[in-house]
Formats: sequence, C-alpha cells, structure tokens
Amino acid sequence: MAGYKPVAIQTYPILGEKITQDTLYWNNYKTPVQIKEFGAVSKVDFSPQPPYNYAVTASSRIHIYGRYSQEPIKTFSRFKDTAYCATFRQDGRLLVAGSEDGGVQLFDITGRAPLRHFEGHTKAVHTVDFTADKYHVVSGADDYTVKLWDIPNSKEILTFKEHSDYVRCGCASKLNPDLFVTGSYDHTLKMFDARTNKSVISVEHGQPVESVLLFPSGGLLVSAGGRYVKIWDILKGGQLLVSLKNHHKTVTCLYLSSSGQRLLSGSLDRKVKIYSTTSYKVVHSFDYAASILSLALAHEDETIVVGMTNGILSVKHRKSEAKKDSLPRRRRPAYRTFIKGKNYMKQRDDILINRPSKKHLELYDRDLKNFRVSKALDRVLEPSCTIKTPEITVSIIKELNRRGVLANALAGRDEKEISRVLNFLIRNLSQPRFAPVLINAAEIIIDIYLPVIGQSPVVDKKFLLLQGLVEKEIDYQRELLETLGMMDMLFATMTRKESTSVWQHASDGFLENKKMES
Repeated sequence: MAGYKPVAIQTYPILGEKITQDTLYWNNYKTPVQIKEFGAVSKVDFSPQPPYNYAVTASSRIHIYGRYSQEPIKTFSRFKDTAYCATFRQDGRLLVAGSEDGGVQLFDITGRAPLRHFEGHTKAVHTVDFTADKYHVVSGADDYTVKLWDIPNSKEILTFKEHSDYVRCGCASKLNPDLFVTGSYDHTLKMFDARTNKSVISVEHGQPVESVLLFPSGGLLVSAGGRYVKIWDILKGGQLLVSLKNHHKTVTCLYLSSSGQRLLSGSLDRKVKIYSTTSYKVVHSFDYAASILSLALAHEDETIVVGMTNGILSVKHRKSEAKKDSLPRRRRPAYRTFIKGKNYMKQRDDILINRPSKKHLELYDRDLKNFRVSKALDRVLEPSCTIKTPEITVSIIKELNRRGVLANALAGRDEKEISRVLNFLIRNLSQPRFAPVLINAAEIIIDIYLPVIGQSPVVDKKFLLLQGLVEKEIDYQRELLETLGMMDMLFATMTRKESTSVWQHASDGFLENKKMES
C-alpha cells in the first residue's frame, strides 16, 4: 500500500489584518476590568506622580482609585449638584473640580473637605486646569466666560468674555504659566495670555469643540469636535496642519501617550483611535461596548482607563513581562559537542547515510488514512480547533468534498453533533476566505436534513438561520458578479474612447500626427 499523504492545510489570510509594532504594543493589555459608576463618566485624570492614582468624575461624586484597585480609595461628594470635571495638580497633591452650580472647588488629596471654593460662574463649569506655576486655576463654564483664579488668595484675577457659546473644554500650557487654551460650542478655539487680558490666537474648528490638547512642547494644538480631529501649528499663528476624519460620530476626548508619539481619540461611535503623531495615520483602534466620553493613560502607558455613557469604567492593565526562572539550570553539553563533525568533508569512498526523520500524522490524518471520515470531521469540529484554527476545519471539509465523501461524513448525526456543524457554518459562512467551501457544505446539509425539519426546536432555529445566510451570501455573490460585469463594460468603453493616432498629410506636404476620437 502506498504511503499516505497528509492533508495540506491551506492558509487563508485575513483581509485587512496587518501585524505591526503598534498592534503588538497596544494589544499587550490584560482583559479589561469593568467598574460601575453612579452615572456617565465625564472625566478621567491620572495623577502625574506615583502611585499614579486616577480621579473619576461621574454624577455628583469624584472617586479616587488606586491604579490596581477596583474600589475607590477616597470619595469627594461635597457638591450641591453634578460634578463635570476634576484635574490633578502637577505634584499630585491637589485636585480641582468644577460642578453644575458654577462652583470651582479645590481639594487636598489627604483630606475630604474642600480647601478653597471659587464662586464667580453663573452656570455649569465643564473645564478646569492648573497653570504651569501651580498657583492659579483656569475654568470655563456655560456662561460663555473663562476665568483665572488665584489659589493663595482665593480670588478671581481675570475674566475673558470672548466666546459666544458654552465653553466645554480647555487646558493650560505646561511651560508658560500665562498661556491657556479653551474650546467652545461657538466652533472656535482661543489661546489666552494673562499678560494681555485678551486672546492672542483664535481659530475656527468648524464644529462645536468637545476637547482640546496642547503638545508638551507647546507648539501644536489638537482640537476635537464633530467627526473631526484637527492639528494646529501655534508657532505659525494657528495654521491648520491636518484634519482627520476617522470616526463615524462625535469625537469627545483626546489624550497623548507617554512618549508623545501617539495621539488617542475617543468617540460616541464606541471606538478609540490611535494616531501616529508623525504621519497622522491610524495605527491601531479599540472597540468598546458603549459610547465613550473620557479616556486617560497612566505613566508609561501602563494602564488605559475609558469612561462611557452607561456609567461603566473600563480599566486595562499592561501585561507584566514573564519572570525568569530562578532555579539553577541543568548543565548541558558544551557548544563544541554539537558542532563536532559539522565541517567534515565527504571523501570519495565514503558512503553517506541519512537518518530518515519520522513524520507523525495528526489525529485527523490518521482517521482519513483509515477511511473514518465522520471521525475526522468530528475531531476538527472541537471548539479548540474551530475557534483557534478554523483553517484546519475548512481544509478537512474541502478534502472530504474532493474525495466525494462529505455527504457521508455529514449524514446520520444526532442533535448535538449537527448543532456543532451548524454553529461553525453560521460563524464562518460570511467570511469571504471561507465562503466558497462552506456554501457547498451548507447546501449539502440542507439537502440531507430538510426532510426531518420540525423534530428539534434548537436545530430548526439554527437550520433556518443557516438557510437565510446561504441565500444572503448567494445574493451577495450575484450582486458582485453583476457589479464586476458593469465595471468590465465601463473599462472596455473607456478603452475604446481613448484617442488614437492617425497620420494625415498636411497642406504643406508633410505628415502630421492628428488625434482623432473613435
């Protein structure tokens, strides 16, 4: 009997999937931890100092979480109404918060009662931040005003009334204590200078501005509003560098990675996009279960926290590197033992004998070798195979069809066995890389089990779902063929209309090359 040739497992590349350094870096997070808050999470901010706790603003409370804790280690709830924002100072010791009643409160992390309370806004405060000198606070509110407060004296220093709609976002420069930027629903971004008592730069975003971000160098400004993320050059007076439109709904928050080389944006379309700050192209993205209102990254990107509209806080921690084995290793042969004889040159009278390497067949190959086709199909329908390596399952189905025994392998199955087959087909039938093989298998199943429909409600439901998927996939294929035919006709028409060169005699007796259209 001739030797058995194992089944060649065909590779099916996944369209659009490309493994890059960013993919490896941003996928190196553990399964997210979900924390339920009292309301929509409007703001998340990490302390810039160890142990890198983070403040979460939701409803009328501000919770301080430890980096790896799932319960708040401190709660600030001294608000008359909803709190909208909270930001740490550069040393991590103070926290400033804005609320719906128009108040701005300053808290000490070690205490509970507010240290300072600033009153001057008449409507809700949606943005607060510390200036670079740590002794002043900037706030913006729905009363269209931007105010600068002095912390030691608890007094208002300046008020700017240049916006004509709600001021919903802002940030202070980390280098210059006199510069800060605000964004408003009047579609503008304004950079203010406390020394001139007015804005020094004003740019038009085009949509209501939801978030602004200054690069650490202070030369670039990022704004988010509508579906757009725009980057502005401050050193050139607010010149627009690039406009990004990668989200399907309103972009609500921005954040910069620890290295400054990646920009993150969160949106109501439940996605977080990561851009390269050199090419401004999307290098990775995360999907979430609900619309995103806020996001923040810890030091060295060790933790990413995302707040959503349904009150869920998603916390992802980076996987720790595998620890090296501290046990003493067993002594192995020296290197020269392995290379002994490697450089020996074969002489004329020497006979070279190669030791044949024994190839072990896979279990499904052994079943196919012994003509146990149903058993072979059962092995590749195990969850460990269908989920991790569906290519093997599809290759075995294709091989059984080539041998003409696929109908025999699928027939005579009970409710549990046929359910596994139907689950695999329903899960993978819509994938273009598997569709040609699985559509044929689905048609065979429909022909075999159609007469016994009605005996099992579970199988009937999956059977009808599979039948609908097959019909839909066939309709898609038909539409694609029609579209391909129309494109071929269009290309052929364009080719015929291309100008052709015809030689004609000119009046002066010379040949001229005249363009004539067919």
